[in-house]
Amino acid sequence: MTYSETLSYLFEKLPMYQRQGSSAYKKDLTNIISLCQKLNNPQDKYRTIHVAGTNGKGSVSHILASVLQTKAYKVGLYTSPHLKDFRERIKINGNCVSEDFIVDFVEENKNLIENINPSFFEITVAMAFEYFYREKVDFAVIETGLGGRLDSTNIITPILSVITNIGYDHTAMLGDTLEKIAFEKAGIIKRNVPVVIGEIKNETRSVFIDVSEKMNAPIYLASYAFSAEYSSYTDDFRQIFNINKGGEIIYSGMKTDLTGLYQKKNIVTAIQAIEIMKDAYDLTSEIIYEGILNVKKNTGLRGRWEVLQKTPLIICDTGHNEDGISEVVKQMQLISYKKLHFVIGTVNDKDIDKILSLLPKNAIYYFTKADIPRALSEKILQAQASDFKLFGDSYPTVKEAFEAAKKAAEPDDFIFVGGSTFVVAEVI
Repeated sequence: MTYSETLSYLFEKLPMYQRQGSSAYKKDLTNIISLCQKLNNPQDKYRTIHVAGTNGKGSVSHILASVLQTKAYKVGLYTSPHLKDFRERIKINGNCVSEDFIVDFVEENKNLIENINPSFFEITVAMAFEYFYREKVDFAVIETGLGGRLDSTNIITPILSVITNIGYDHTAMLGDTLEKIAFEKAGIIKRNVPVVIGEIKNETRSVFIDVSEKMNAPIYLASYAFSAEYSSYTDDFRQIFNINKGGEIIYSGMKTDLTGLYQKKNIVTAIQAIEIMKDAYDLTSEIIYEGILNVKKNTGLRGRWEVLQKTPLIICDTGHNEDGISEVVKQMQLISYKKLHFVIGTVNDKDIDKILSLLPKNAIYYFTKADIPRALSEKILQAQASDFKLFGDSYPTVKEAFEAAKKAAEPDDFIFVGGSTFVVAEVI
């Protein structure tokens, strides 16, 4: 098969959550265990770091990978979903997996795939584990897909587990309370393996402490130990923070190429994880500063408060749930502009009323839908938005909505694109 034929086989034959929703979600680890056993369990042959959470897990994964890369370790990075290219999901030191490996892996394991009938996500996880083994990585940073306890990545025994935060998302599968969602995420906590918890809420604190105690896992509450004081932006859109511990600045003037203000929470979580590892793996202050400065450069992270154009200002962000949108709106309020043009689409399995209630009413909206089966109709989105006094025209494709916004915008205006990872992907 060619590379394009191989992708067609993966996308069309295997159930894919990003496209289909809950019908593609497997509620046990049977398939991934079988797949990896047939591959001789490659995931057990190198060090891993496991990262879960409602928001921020992608950014934290990239931060950790960047710091380890800066030390000259060979670092695998598995994340999902991809924005433009399937190969983004599987990287080593910022370089995407080769097309040849993907073709060869599928061809070599086609009978296995046909017999086990895994989901798209399951075969992608197995592919990543095998690739990292063949390439002899020193570390692999593994981001969960959905949840934790039953996530296909949860067959690893990492050197460190990280849970960024808990919010309402995927409630049909993970539970309708923060406690239930926290329990699912806490499923990545392994016996005797340290776990970092990023943001703590009253409803979730006891869940994490109880599970860590049962697993004899040392627990570190990052937001209790560390804080990040925002200092300023540089002219080239880098942020500057002071990182505090116990009331003292331990990293002064720390710069990062991550432009979202919400990234300070992710940096705090990552710093706690790095502090646990730094002595064992010789992560000096110089390495940490440089790694956090160059996250996007080192790993290729995109779609997080990404500036696409300066005149008029065009920014996109993949925030797509209540907490994510809330952070995006906070940062919008700090920007000076004449008019706000908001290109928005979402998926059909979310309770979007909470999201819509957060959005600015002084914007011109361009309601649209991404080119996936899960996308919510732009007409339905427009109608629901009107209940919250959010008004604008609807467009059947993201391209049409984006072009309409660019045509209408004046040089002093602000165009924002978001609501769904898939909308951002089409614009990027």
